[in-house]
Amino acid sequence: MSLASPAASPAAATASIVTGKNRDRDLKSVLFLSVLWFSLFFGVMVLIVLIVDTAVEGAPRFDAALVTEYQSRLRPEETGFRAGILGSAWLMVFTAALAVPLGIAAALYLEEFAGAKRWYNTLIEVSLQNLAAVPSVVYGMLAVGVMALLSFTNKGVVLGGAVALALLILPVIIITTREAVRAVPRDIRDGSLALGATVWQTTWRQTLPSAIPGIATGTILGLSRAIGEAAPLLLLGLGNVLFDPTGLTSPVTALPMQIYTLAGDPKEEFRTAAAAAIILLLVMILAMNAIAIFIRNKFQRSW
Repeated sequence: MSLASPAASPAAATASIVTGKNRDRDLKSVLFLSVLWFSLFFGVMVLIVLIVDTAVEGAPRFDAALVTEYQSRLRPEETGFRAGILGSAWLMVFTAALAVPLGIAAALYLEEFAGAKRWYNTLIEVSLQNLAAVPSVVYGMLAVGVMALLSFTNKGVVLGGAVALALLILPVIIITTREAVRAVPRDIRDGSLALGATVWQTTWRQTLPSAIPGIATGTILGLSRAIGEAAPLLLLGLGNVLFDPTGLTSPVTALPMQIYTLAGDPKEEFRTAAAAAIILLLVMILAMNAIAIFIRNKFQRSW
């Protein structure tokens, strides 16, 4: 019996490491685990309380006028967010058109073609990691500069907002796309190259199609972040537009902008409408996240 214990002990230790289950918990580990769970519980409970409180406040305005009518000072009890909803839709379409092709192309270059020892590629790598953590207001300032270079006097247009939001989510798309491409097994690339395909043909016909589920998931998550941003749009001067956008140079507003404007209004009717619009925006974001989860689960491959 005594000879079997030393042999069983390493096996038990190995099983504990593999499964992550260790019954030998001292006071410090239990205390740390308790603080961790309390922090998680506290954060979730605060979020739930805020959502429920907002939903209760905006409950009187859960009606069709919320999405079909324009913002109105004459009839605050019937004010709507049609201009903001359509403006957000226009911004998302052109944000995706600007950011997605550029982000995917940059990720493919860095992952499949760039030389790891080149100094400028290393600089790009470091810059991407830093840009992903830059506050969103900085991208608004950058978009103002871009619009000034393009000689736009009115920066609060669809193109200006799309540029700001595209710059905001571009690092996210590049990073998630690189992770999706990196997850494709090397054997697929080697098999394609062994059959005589070029690196470009292998990337275009084998690597990219295999990574599409991860790319789509990262792109939708990036767009769901962009749809709720207001800080970059504030710097561009997006105001209260009471009509639907008609093109790239059309003045535009966004749903977060209208919420920001009405949430601090002294009239209770506007604050109630803003609370209902917050829930509407939250539903839109959750719907986009649900689509991303569906795409990941539906098309994800196990290698």
